[in-house]
Amino acid sequence: MAGEGTVADAQRLHRIQVITDAALSRLDASGLLDELLDRLRELLVVDTAAILVLDAHARQLVAAAAKGLEEEVWEGFRVGVGDGFAGRVAQTKQPVVVADVTSADVVSQVLLNKGIRSLLGVPMLAGGVLVGVLHVGTLAPRRFTDDDVYLLQLAADRAGMAAQVRSRGLEQAAALALQRSLLPPQLPRVPGVDLAARYVPGHDLGIGGDWYDVFPLPSGWTGVVIGDVSGHGLRSAVIMGRLRSALRSYALICDDPAETLDMLDRKIHHFEAGNLATALYAMVSPDCATVRLSLAGHLPPVLAAAGREAELVSAPVDPPLGIGSVRPVRHSTDIAFPPGAALVCYTDGLVERRDEVIDVGLARLVAAVRTGPAEEICGRIMLTTDVARPTDDIALLAVRRAPDGDGDDGGGRQLLDAGFTADAVGAVRHEVEAVSRRHGLDAEALDDWVTAVNELMVNAVRHGGGAGHVTLRLADRLTCRVRDRGAGFAAAPYLDRATRPVVSPTGGMGLWIVRQMAEVVSLDSDADGTTVVIAARPGAAPPA
Repeated sequence: MAGEGTVADAQRLHRIQVITDAALSRLDASGLLDELLDRLRELLVVDTAAILVLDAHARQLVAAAAKGLEEEVWEGFRVGVGDGFAGRVAQTKQPVVVADVTSADVVSQVLLNKGIRSLLGVPMLAGGVLVGVLHVGTLAPRRFTDDDVYLLQLAADRAGMAAQVRSRGLEQAAALALQRSLLPPQLPRVPGVDLAARYVPGHDLGIGGDWYDVFPLPSGWTGVVIGDVSGHGLRSAVIMGRLRSALRSYALICDDPAETLDMLDRKIHHFEAGNLATALYAMVSPDCATVRLSLAGHLPPVLAAAGREAELVSAPVDPPLGIGSVRPVRHSTDIAFPPGAALVCYTDGLVERRDEVIDVGLARLVAAVRTGPAEEICGRIMLTTDVARPTDDIALLAVRRAPDGDGDDGGGRQLLDAGFTADAVGAVRHEVEAVSRRHGLDAEALDDWVTAVNELMVNAVRHGGGAGHVTLRLADRLTCRVRDRGAGFAAAPYLDRATRPVVSPTGGMGLWIVRQMAEVVSLDSDADGTTVVIAARPGAAPPA
């Protein structure tokens, strides 16, 4: 008898170890759920295992993963909390056993068609909050033991955390897709004005409600907006979309930025109560000589003009949108916008850092702003304000008035000019991607192009003295020039005459990789270094 107890204890311990195996942590959320179901079927000797996750808004359980009941997942099976077998588990948050399944016990026709006779289900909880239901079933009658219940609950606790991670990932992806769809895919062409913008999602706190917008108005003025809805996640992105649409509507009937923001404030208080947002709304006059702006709790823009240092615009900062019960008086300010001047608008993610006061970030931004093409302004800011790993969303919008005698200053042929070291390769790569996307490369062409440029920069660092210089230009198509201070690609035979990769003495295949992604225009090497010029494949970019 003692021996039987020892064997049973060993078996129980083995089953627990299989479910709590640390190796499962190396799987992504979907992989972990699938592996758990496979292990449960083997350990509990059951025919089916399924996970249903909670859709809190619909108060329904949705089939997310299954073994032996794959049809439920394929068909998108849903059951209301409190309905059927899984619904009862969710409602009571307690294990439920059905020894002899009938049509009165279950809602899923798949379970009935499968001929399931016995079921055991347990709630999936994360921090005490219901996130789903895990259940197993057998084709033959089965009496589930307390050990079976314990093991299934142990698996459910682990699956609950994975399901929560999966749910957050899906929500973040949906929010990012929504947010990107609401940002202008291409800024409008405004006579006499050069425009450029950047948007970078925050990495630590997730998706938020930052946005920018530029639109022509019937009066001949041009509307310029940048804003930030408080909070993060899908909800903030949705609120952002509503505010952007509403502001555009109010801008059509108001010729004063303060009045437009006042109407938007009323809209938030009535329809979006409890939400808070900041916004900058500016109007550029038809002759581009004046910018009229109003600030609703938003950081002031930076103004740079020829012959003087950049500075923060001096304008009243009125209360944010959605705050307080009394409507505040809002103000508009007119500022002179001379030829060649640039106005830089941004959200707080660009200048705020957890370990420093915001004045430091503002000073860093002002120091980075100089007159020049809008693309160069944005590029310089992104490369010099430490945004490689943002903790909040960043929106950046540069508006530059064309210099005298240049009615359509689109940034000229040069789009980017930057030096880099090993530490800055990532930041420059992100900027190359942003500039190239802005100038029309589709997703597939963009991926190839950025890979090629990155390969050149990495090689410049590795073989060219630890630093290099990259220049991006646009003529009939994008070209990139990377210069280093060493022998670079010319140091080894990376490519043979048959264009097959030849591994260099250092183990590289750099230029072969580059040739697969772009057209190599020239490669020159001398005692001072190596210069490689590549171009996007014909047809990959629009004409200048």
